[in-house]
Amino acid sequence: MTVINTNGAALRAMAATQRANTDLAQSMARLSSGQRINSAKDDAAGLAISSSMTAQIRGMTQGIRNAMDGVSLVQTADGALTEVSNMLQRVRELAVQAGSGTYSMSDRAALQLEVTAVSTQIDQTLFNASFNGVALFNNNPPVYDSNNQLVDASVKLNVQAGPNISDTIPISVPPIPTAYVRNIDGYWYNDYQARLTQPQTLNSLDTTKSHLVTFDDYMAKGKIAGDDITRDDIGRIVYQRVGDQWYDRNGSTYSAGYSYDEFIQRRQFSLTDELNVTNRYRTDNTLKRVDELLGTVASVQGQLGATANRLQSAVSTLTSGTTNLSEARSRIADTDYSEESVKLARAQILAQASTAMLAQANQSQKDVLKLLGQ
Repeated sequence: MTVINTNGAALRAMAATQRANTDLAQSMARLSSGQRINSAKDDAAGLAISSSMTAQIRGMTQGIRNAMDGVSLVQTADGALTEVSNMLQRVRELAVQAGSGTYSMSDRAALQLEVTAVSTQIDQTLFNASFNGVALFNNNPPVYDSNNQLVDASVKLNVQAGPNISDTIPISVPPIPTAYVRNIDGYWYNDYQARLTQPQTLNSLDTTKSHLVTFDDYMAKGKIAGDDITRDDIGRIVYQRVGDQWYDRNGSTYSAGYSYDEFIQRRQFSLTDELNVTNRYRTDNTLKRVDELLGTVASVQGQLGATANRLQSAVSTLTSGTTNLSEARSRIADTDYSEESVKLARAQILAQASTAMLAQANQSQKDVLKLLGQ
């Protein structure tokens, strides 16, 4: 059948041309962008999967940065503790030196100058240690709840080391108290009074009898010759005088008592109060406190080291996960240039061939004119 209104050959050639041009445009888009999926119509399911993978990859990448920040925080805290440990070792060395009986009071006073300077620096180091504005240590006195249980005063924070809500690593820095609260057995009554010996009078005085003034004597508000014992008196050896009163757990008399504020203030001792080598009694106490602090610092450093190892392990795991997931996403979303270049060449040939056939199909209609005698 010979017709001119409908040129089937031309229509088929035109459809082939359109398909070839579509394939050509898609191949060129993929090759120019490097992405196999440039719009949802390219691969709707693949786009959804690759988008979910992208969220995971970006979350893991940020998690790696967070974990490394956590490592830096831990290292900052560990560095501060290393210096504190060095200073404590120096105080201990001075205390051992002061414990020798070959030193005079003036020698001990000279040693105390360095002890005070170093203990002040220890306090400041712990107080000022911070990372990006986050305080690293709690050096306040221990706090107990109503059941006399020690309240956890650790500095705590969570590191978001991964893309999911549950991917957190806790960092806990136990407190290193540089302030102390002293109580003595049988001392803390509801009226804040303590048992003391009977005051020395002329009738009971024995001037040959000596007494070592202790922390308990100070805490109980004892007296030397009728005057309140001060912190400077702790560790002194005194001989009996009228008005003396010492702490006595089984004593039958009471001190005049405290106001609440006076009681709270009197029972708190700073690090510089505790670390004192001016006499043997205070030197022994200093050695005890320094050994306690060295043990605490070593324990905290051990915990920080374990946390740093966990953070480093998380970084390694996240790095591996990011690499593997990126490769999986690449297989879905990235252009395979070998495959796509072949498709481009095919589409170019088909586009040229279909265009040529369209021209031939259009030319074939001219044969109708021969039938009309033209």
